[in-house]
Formats: sequence, structure tokens, C-alpha cells
Amino acid sequence: MIELDFAKVETGLLPAIVQDNESGEVLMLAYINKFAWEKTLETGKAHYWSRSRNTIWLKGESSGHVQLIKDIFVDCDNDTVLFKVEQLGQAACHKGYRSCFFRKRDGADLVKEGERVFDPSVVYGK
Repeated sequence: MIELDFAKVETGLLPAIVQDNESGEVLMLAYINKFAWEKTLETGKAHYWSRSRNTIWLKGESSGHVQLIKDIFVDCDNDTVLFKVEQLGQAACHKGYRSCFFRKRDGADLVKEGERVFDPSVVYGK
């Protein structure tokens, strides 16, 4: 198994940059711990560590917007990964946008780029 350097950071969490395998669009940034890494390698589906919920999660387990791993790149220090994924469903962002990076700086403001592709209140029931 590929050994990442989880001991390098106090939290044991490493950044995972997530990119669409076809378009190259950056979809999101998440964090993985050793267990999420192992589950991702075992299943071929992206697993992450939720800092807000303090638990592991399979991307898309509640929305159906699963990420299938197509390639994995590891940086030179073994402490950051790049997941190239096939994004199933319409979006990676829990706010309903294709990418979590749907806002762009315009002077002192942030402006939205693109439209929501789903209504989070319908998908998540909140």
C-alpha cells in the first residue's frame, strides 16, 4: 500500500484536492485520514474525514453524488493527494453547485459563477 505521511500534521488529516478527470475542473478540497485513505483505495470511491461531523464519510452517501476515483497523484512530500474523479450526479458541492469553487473575487466582493444544479434542501432535507 502507498504510505502517506499522516504523522506530519498533528491532526493526522491531509488535504485532498479533487479534480474532474475529464475537464480538469477543481471540484473541491477535502481532508483524509488514514482510514479514509484506505477506504478510498479499497472501494475506488472517494472517502473523506468530515471535520465538522468528526467522522469518515463516503462522498455522495446522502446526495448520491459519488466520486469514482480514476487516478491518484501524491505530492513530493507524501502529505497531499490529488484525486482525479468521475463525478456522478450533478455536483460536488453540498450547496448545489458543480464545484465548491463557485465564487470568484471581484474587487472586494465575491460573485457567483454558474448556477445551482440542485436544491440542497430537496437533496438533504434541510
